[in-house]
Amino acid sequence: MKKIITLLVITITLSAFSQNKGKVLLDEVSQKVKSYENISIDFKYTLENTSENIKQETRGDVVMQGEKYKLNILGITRLFDGAKLYSISPEDEEVTISSEDENEEDAITPSKMLSFYEEGYIYELDIKQNINGRIIQYVKLTPIDSNSELKSILLGIDSQTKNIYNLIQVGNNGSKTTLTVNSFKTNQPISKTLFTFDANKYQDYYINNID
Repeated sequence: MKKIITLLVITITLSAFSQNKGKVLLDEVSQKVKSYENISIDFKYTLENTSENIKQETRGDVVMQGEKYKLNILGITRLFDGAKLYSISPEDEEVTISSEDENEEDAITPSKMLSFYEEGYIYELDIKQNINGRIIQYVKLTPIDSNSELKSILLGIDSQTKNIYNLIQVGNNGSKTTLTVNSFKTNQPISKTLFTFDANKYQDYYINNID
């Protein structure tokens, strides 16, 4: 009985240590990112669901400055100026104006990518991999909410630069979304109007204001 209790104490201690190390690493990444004036990322986005026979790959790019961002993916530009979100679709000649939905807790938007983990997750260190000479340490995040649509998230962090290498999001429906960073640049010269929506450029578009 004493051996069982001892093993339980060791297991709990190791689990707590792993969670603490995972939190420390994520905090290092977050603090470093917050020190940048802006961040420009080119990435690959992959969506897989074997049960539905779905595999979709695309590339995208995003520029972030504080809460503001400009994201290009799947032919759509999403522009968030800190208050309004503008989804611009040239194919449909339509602009949808809304507020970023903070109620969608499972949605990891660019502005929340490096802070979403701070609440609502249990985290622990996971595997470490050598990817093309880069040592990537993964941190596993499991939602505390049992009703969450997410099963888990793996956040891969470059051990040397402390920058995010990739994010793997697994849903309870069997879907897996992977975002892999191809290029990570900081403090780039950007236009003062980059995050400003210019209605004059879209006079022929249908404006759908759903806010």
